[in-house]
Amino acid sequence: MIITAAHGVLGLASGMLVGFSLGLVGGGGSILAVPLMVYVVGVAEPHVAIGTSAIAVAANAAINLSNHARGGTVIWSCALIFAAAGMAGAFGGSILGKMVDGQKLLALFALVMIVIALLMLKTRSRIGLPDVKVSMSNMPAIVSLGLATGTISGFFGIGGGFLIVPALMLATGMPIMNAVSSSLVAVTAFGLTTAASYAWSGLVSWALAGLFVAGGIAGGLAGTRSARHLAERRGALNIVFAVVIIAVALYMLARNISPSPA
Repeated sequence: MIITAAHGVLGLASGMLVGFSLGLVGGGGSILAVPLMVYVVGVAEPHVAIGTSAIAVAANAAINLSNHARGGTVIWSCALIFAAAGMAGAFGGSILGKMVDGQKLLALFALVMIVIALLMLKTRSRIGLPDVKVSMSNMPAIVSLGLATGTISGFFGIGGGFLIVPALMLATGMPIMNAVSSSLVAVTAFGLTTAASYAWSGLVSWALAGLFVAGGIAGGLAGTRSARHLAERRGALNIVFAVVIIAVALYMLARNISPSPA
């Protein structure tokens, strides 16, 4: 697609919004990348929006991963095996996604947004097990859940963090903080795999991806600073953000599900 000045401004602003939400509530912003590209920036082809957003998702995840890695909260052994299994799923899922009609894909995407919003509203109060390691007992769960979440991530072109976090906790019993940090390994890997698949098919706007990533970095810094000042209200912010995702999803469903002919 040809990037006009209006596309550039809207792409940069949308990227900032995604980055800000990621920094403010710790996730979920990438789920808004596709609808922002389609309905705000004006990307006419849903598959191009998905391929382009996958790059932005991977870049944002990689930046956040570096911060978590310095804090020592990433459980690398579990994260790398989960990500490796998921990359195979993401590759297969991206191939399936490109075969589905764009409008139908957006409608299915909206349903996944609602599921993710509900996961955001669910309180995860379990403490978790310290010093989790890969073993013969948890290996099958890590591989199978990695493959499943990777497939979903690749099919819809999303980071899948809110699916990966509970999957890691279920597979290994790790604490929520370690699951959030470790999930970024998979989000980065899934995003790069999906982006590569769509780029191979010529379904990526590189200029728009660059603007989205640049906006995301700036927005993420602002969101992180705001989060420090609003730490005691993070629960309320999470609820508000989940409601916004549900509202956007319902709008997408209304736009992409045609009534059956009489």
